[in-house]
Amino acid sequence: HVQLVEFGGGLVQAGGSLRLSCAASGRTLSSYGLGWFRQAPGKEREFVAAISWSGGVTYYEDSVKGRFTISRENAKNTVYLQMNSLKPEDTAVYYCATPEDEYYTGRYYSPEGYDYWGQGTRVTVSS
Repeated sequence: HVQLVEFGGGLVQAGGSLRLSCAASGRTLSSYGLGWFRQAPGKEREFVAAISWSGGVTYYEDSVKGRFTISRENAKNTVYLQMNSLKPEDTAVYYCATPEDEYYTGRYYSPEGYDYWGQGTRVTVSS
């Protein structure tokens, strides 16, 4: 049984930083990719970032490139999203996710590529 739990959301002023964490239980993450998604009020859930099982390949949505960094610590069974230079449009509930299949790299950009999700952590960026 796989469970993902996100931490680190909160209220921050524009230009500030937050570091989100996602801790997994029920599996070791060393052979699984991980992704971050976000959902703003009234909008569809959208891709933010993803990282391969090895940590050697990362992907980012264009609007967060250069500001957000996804990383992982397999020894802690945890994935992180470092968010810098936050903007009001980054306001959303952020979710981490992982697929059922080992070494899966297809459809990393879509919620359909993932099977297990955390409960979400809310990020609010004020202007």
